[in-house]
Amino acid sequence: MRSRIALTALAVTALAVTATACDPEGSDQASGAGPAPTTAAVASTAPPAAAPTKAAPTAAASTAATSATPAKSAKPTATSTAGSGDKSGYGQACGANDLTFSAKMETQAGGYILISAKAKAGITCVLPGEHPVIAFGSGGIEATNAEQAVGQPITLTGSAVAYAGVNPKSTNNDQVIQFTDVIIGIGNPDPDPASIPVGAVNVDKPVVTNWHTSAKDAVPGV
Repeated sequence: MRSRIALTALAVTALAVTATACDPEGSDQASGAGPAPTTAAVASTAPPAAAPTKAAPTAAASTAATSATPAKSAKPTATSTAGSGDKSGYGQACGANDLTFSAKMETQAGGYILISAKAKAGITCVLPGEHPVIAFGSGGIEATNAEQAVGQPITLTGSAVAYAGVNPKSTNNDQVIQFTDVIIGIGNPDPDPASIPVGAVNVDKPVVTNWHTSAKDAVPGV
């Protein structure tokens, strides 16, 4: 009887040992007791990657961009053309080819030639406060100034008229040369003087006044 009890106890003990060895909970506990993997922890503590930044443009790139911009071209400047009827604007000096002349004989002061000058259509110019260049014949018998002082410049435009008086013979002798035309220039020499018929006049040491805006101021010797 004692031997049976002893065998039974041994059998129970063996079964208990076997159950403990095969218990799945014990297996899980054994595996969970080990250290946690370190790779996950390292990955979770790594700093986030820095966002890419745009590189600042270099000096060479800026220079290239600037040079690629086309430069503004200079505006063409305006030019004046010489010649009759070609002048425009104001303040330009008159030339003989800018003016229309007329001449007539007057009896006052022993007789003289009254010259009138007007600007051609579309022209505005300025006569100097001096006398015109007056000559007779191809030999160029030139008149001298009948006035000592210089007058004021005269602007000619539209219907404005300037006057000058020519005394063709300022001497009292009979040594004269007769001409039928008077040559008029502005400035000395004028590249394009005008020739105006005046009829037969006796010429000896002629004199001429300055330009005036009134015909009565253009009487030589008065």
